[in-house]
Formats: sequence, C-alpha cells, structure tokens
Amino acid sequence: MTFDLHGRTQRLELSDQNLRSFEAVVLDSTPEGIVLSKSAFYPGGGGQPADHGVLLWQGVETRIVGVRKGDDLHLIPAEGDPVPPVGTVVAAAVADDRRSALMRTHSGLHVLCGVVFRDYGSLVTGGNMEEFSARMDFNLPEVPPGFKEAVEDACNAEIAADRRIDVRVLPRVEAFAIPDIIRTATNLVPETVEDVRIVDIVGLDTQADGGTHVASTKQIGRIKVAKIESKGRGFRRLRITISD
Repeated sequence: MTFDLHGRTQRLELSDQNLRSFEAVVLDSTPEGIVLSKSAFYPGGGGQPADHGVLLWQGVETRIVGVRKGDDLHLIPAEGDPVPPVGTVVAAAVADDRRSALMRTHSGLHVLCGVVFRDYGSLVTGGNMEEFSARMDFNLPEVPPGFKEAVEDACNAEIAADRRIDVRVLPRVEAFAIPDIIRTATNLVPETVEDVRIVDIVGLDTQADGGTHVASTKQIGRIKVAKIESKGRGFRRLRITISD
C-alpha cells in the first residue's frame, strides 16, 4: 500500500497541500458517508480537524461537514443533503478559508514545538487546534521567569525568518534515523507504517507529521502565547492564537 492511499481512496492532499478542487468517482454512498476514488479532504488527525467542503453532481450540491476514518475514508454529508449514487462523477471543493486557517495554525504549532524543544528541551504530550487558535502540552517541569514572552518572541522571530517548510516521505528506517524525529513523549507512528511523512521547518524543526502546512513560516502570520496553564506536576499547556 502506498503512503497516500487510505482504503480505496487516493489522498491527494498529502502530496499537494494547496489543492482545493478535484474530480472523483463515487465508490460507496449512504447518508452516513460517501467514499470517493480520490479525495483532497484532510480527514483529521494529529490535532488537526477534518476539512469541510462540497460535492457537486448533476446540478445537485452535497455539503461535506467531516470525514470518518475506517477501512475507507467516508466523507460525511450534512444532515438532510442528497447523496450521489455509486458511479457518479463528482466535482469536489474543499472549503478554502477553513483549510488555509488550519494550515497556518498547524504550522504555527510546529514553530512553537521547535522553539520549546530547542530552547527548553521539552517534548510534546498533547495538542489540539481550531482555526487560528490552538493548544500544545509539554513535559516542562518548571516555567522560568519571562518564559511566556521569551517563547512568543522566539516564535515570531522564526516566522519573520521566512523559513521554508518542506514535506517529504521516507522509508521508516531512514525516517527514524533522523535525530529527534519524534517530538512527542510517546511515539504515535504505528509500527505498520512503512513510509513516514516528514514535515521540515528548515533549520528549526523536523518531525513526522501527517497534517497540512503552509510553504514557509512567514505565511503563518503572528503567534501570540495567550495563556500558560499547569496540567499536573511537570506538565504545562500553552494556548496560542494566530493573526495576520
């Protein structure tokens, strides 16, 4: 199985993160989920929510409000919307504003992760994001004086540096030979995964990741560390917002 295939669906967004429209054939279709031959809808994972969008077919519109992962990728239609019959060719469009916001936010979290790991040696223990807001948890026993301001300034310096963000796929053995490729306290890459997708903020952060990202740090905008919370002994939660 190739890295960009989930069940019967070819995942187009893994190789082209800027793709927003495509055509595909309906392989399965119920009010609970629609399976396409190919899809650019990010299905969610790694804290990044699934994409939304529409399918257009025979003059009809079906709104997509989520994605369910299983043996196949099932695009979830809005309640009450008609679903295309099996064999139909559909024109699909991913909601651009939502995807673009999540790409900026996800890349912002990688900048945060890179800065905290580089400057404080802390690994990630959890994270989640919505459009332009996110949180990331770290195994950080102590919060030094001025930590919040120092992290925010360092993140925005990396954004201003306009670092290139590259994506590549490597065989598992080669990927895990990269030092510190796993930035989480627990390795979340299943042993069955033979090809590992790598997201590299050149010169700052390299890690295994399946999400969608902007092409350079300058496209993120500006990071604000909004709040730092204690999540138990030795663990801290950083909440950030992204703005233009």
